[in-house]
Parts: sequence; C-alpha cells; structure tokens
Amino acid sequence: MTKARFSLISIDATPYYHCVSRCVRRSFLCGYDSDSQQSYEHRRGWIEKRLLALADAFCIDVCAYAIMSNHYHVVLHINVDRAKSLSERDVVERWLAFHRGPALVQRFLQGDTLSEAEAQRCSEIIEEWRERLTSISWFMRLLNQHIAAEANKEDKCTGHFWEGRFKSQALLDEKALATAMAYVDLNPVRAAMADTPETSDHTSVKARIESLKNEDITPPHLFPFAGYPRESMSEGLPFRLMDYLELVDWTGRQCREGKRGHIGGREPDLLKRLGFASAEWLEAYARVEKGSLVGTELSMRAVLGSLGRKRLCGYRIVCN
Repeated sequence: MTKARFSLISIDATPYYHCVSRCVRRSFLCGYDSDSQQSYEHRRGWIEKRLLALADAFCIDVCAYAIMSNHYHVVLHINVDRAKSLSERDVVERWLAFHRGPALVQRFLQGDTLSEAEAQRCSEIIEEWRERLTSISWFMRLLNQHIAAEANKEDKCTGHFWEGRFKSQALLDEKALATAMAYVDLNPVRAAMADTPETSDHTSVKARIESLKNEDITPPHLFPFAGYPRESMSEGLPFRLMDYLELVDWTGRQCREGKRGHIGGREPDLLKRLGFASAEWLEAYARVEKGSLVGTELSMRAVLGSLGRKRLCGYRIVCN
C-alpha cells in the first residue's frame, strides 16, 4: 500500500535518504536501446547536470549517485542547519534559480520599500521557501519534471515518463549509510556496465576518484567525507574517504568474482569499524534496497515515533 511521504521522510528520524526513480515506458532514460537501435547515452549528462545544480541551490547534499539505463539512484543528506543560516535574500535567490517568483518578492529583491503588511507576507513566502529547500520531495520533483519534459520533447511524445513517485529509504545509522552508498556507487559494476568503480561513468565514486587524481579532496557539489565522528567533527560523511574507497573496491571485487561464499584477501578497515563480518556486509549490500527503512533493529525502534509507526518494518541490518 502507498505510504504518505511524511511517514517515509522525517528529519527527526534521520537526515540521510536513498532515493530511486525508474522509467515507466520502454524508452530508455540513458544508454542504448537495442529494440529501437537508438542511443540515449547523452541523457546521463542531463540528469547529472540537473542533480548537481539542484544540490547547489537546495540545502540538500548529494552523498552518492549512479545513473543507469532506465533508472537512477541518489543518496541525499538534508542539511537543516545550512537552511537556518541563510539570509532571506539567500533563500530567495536559491529558490528563484528554478522558479519565477511573485511580484512582491521581486520588489523585495530590488530593494523597494514595502508596507508592513507586504513585508510580513513576503517573509511568510520566504520562510515557506526556506522549508522547501530542505524538502527531498521538492528536490526530486524539480529533478524528475525537468528530465521528463526534456525526454518527451526529444521523443516527440507526451505522457508519464517516470514510474509514479520516487522510492525513498530512510538510512537510520552509519551502517545503513555506508551500505546504501556502496550499493549506489557499485550499480554499474553489478550491472556489468563497468569493470571497476573508477571506470563507472556518471557515478559519484568516479567523480571522487578523479578529484583525488587532480589533488582535490572533494568534487564540487558532493558532500565531503569528514572522517570518523568526534566532538570537533566538521560537516560531512562520518567516514574517511580512503577507507570508503577501499571498501567499495573490495566489495566490487567480491561481487564481480563471485566470492560471496568464500572470501579471500584482507578485509577493509571500515568493515571492522562498522562491526561487520565480511559475509554480513555482503548480505546487507545485496539486500539494502528492500523496504523503506534500513538500519539495525535498535535504530529502527528509536525512530518509530518520528515516522508515526508502531511496528518494525524495512531491512534490518544484522552485524557483530
């Protein structure tokens, strides 16, 4: 049964979410359609460009993404503190990067003198926009509507392009976050579209690796890795970048070489820190897309009230 979005996305439960959108018809989002013998590879650039442009305007960080032939994955972080710190002018400029604002707000931007009633109404509109800048629903709407319009225009047709609403999963703890990010970054490897993470076009892991080669720690528009949680921790993902890349590379090798039953070689340090045995990690990695909540049982129980739920549901991660 379809669930209300408020029961799937709540900042009180977690700021991290894994979202997926799929095409509804046989036409491809990207890639090569063997039936029509037509390439849609250029559409990968469309969605990557739009995704990162929205991340610039919204107070929503992109942690990981992968653009596939008929769907895409993205792991997002809601940055409420950043939204609260924005001035009213900042909020307006970010929102109007993708919308046409009412005349009242345009007058505010131009520095016109507003009456007390006009100023109050203008502030109400801006506060509503501030809240929307942290809304994954608005973020995904502006991403999907734009891509659907461009694809329909190119295909010379009308109608639905996406398979209904996007699917979202709440990532309730570090284990769920690491698992979902690796799952997303390794999508092309798992689908035999690429041999390694560094050759996986239109993925966040390739963007991060290329930035390292250029001596940049974090690519523009992607949420940085801040290291392991500590009191003075800067804003970012709670892992070390090199540890995460080692884990992704190791996981890709196990899946590509069919080693799930017998795993050789040195296990990544991040696995040990997260409390995973290798077999438990690969099981979680393979099943992470099951359910609308992902996390340990303890994490799930802690957020039931925030999501308006009474029973445990979703994919429960089991580890040491």
